[in-house]
Amino acid sequence: MNRISQLFHIQYPIIQAGMIWASGWRLASAVSNAGGLGLLGAGSMYPDVLREHIRQCRQTTNKPFGVNIPLLYPDIQQLIDIVIAEKVPIVFTSAGNPRTWTPVLKAAGITVVHVVSSAFFAAKSEAAGVDAVVAEGFEAGGHNGREETTTMVLIPAVCEQVKIPVIAAGGIASGKAMTAAFALGAEGVQVGSRFVATPEASSHPHFKQAIIDAREGDTMLAMKKLTPVRLLKNAFFQRIKEAEDNGADPEALKVLLGRARAKAGMFEGNLEEGELEIGQVSALIHTLTPAGDIVREIWEEFNETIRRLHQ
Repeated sequence: MNRISQLFHIQYPIIQAGMIWASGWRLASAVSNAGGLGLLGAGSMYPDVLREHIRQCRQTTNKPFGVNIPLLYPDIQQLIDIVIAEKVPIVFTSAGNPRTWTPVLKAAGITVVHVVSSAFFAAKSEAAGVDAVVAEGFEAGGHNGREETTTMVLIPAVCEQVKIPVIAAGGIASGKAMTAAFALGAEGVQVGSRFVATPEASSHPHFKQAIIDAREGDTMLAMKKLTPVRLLKNAFFQRIKEAEDNGADPEALKVLLGRARAKAGMFEGNLEEGELEIGQVSALIHTLTPAGDIVREIWEEFNETIRRLHQ
């Protein structure tokens, strides 16, 4: 067992990312039951919905699981209160300053991990008292760092800056990619896009099929004047790109974005007008596979790759 396995009390250092509109109790419990760490994605849940998912997850697994909380969430205090009241053992935070809530969560006995996109913010997170960081390269789907640092560069840069364990994310969907991340200094991997293309993910079947159909170049970073996000190209993306190419300001982009755009795309299956957040690695995802099988496949390929490299 390495430091990540020990920190979370899990069999394999494989974490399922807490993604909006994908990461409910069915997915999280399936990953945890297979020996990884499942996360509930609180970013697309009202507080009462999060409480229900925590309770359902606890009923369907006796293994550790956690919750991902975007710190910019409007009802953040309610989410924090719920994870403390429900005695969630692990919280991953993202999209905000870890100094604000880390002491509160740690005081409640919760293991805290923060997601970062640069070595600078990794050092800030360590100083804030987090137990580990997720270093997420800009290949990743969803909201992303403005620096556009790739995973291959980011992981060793973060490992140079911090003493706490580093979890690699961004472009990881296989055991071979996990091997590469460990070679760069990571002690665990966080997998997002691959777990969206599972029967257990709460995303719409049309979105899952779009991921399977995706090819190289079908995703791109957009909306850097607001919050950078990686999207599958569709009619909505093209309008955003044209607006950006024509110098649209943040207010104009907000109008184009509107409300509930991600829900429309990823949860309701509107593939043309929805916001379809997914990573570059979607080009390497070709099948809808049960989450538990993915955990086992990644772990077996990881060990097989290491054996082959040592021959």
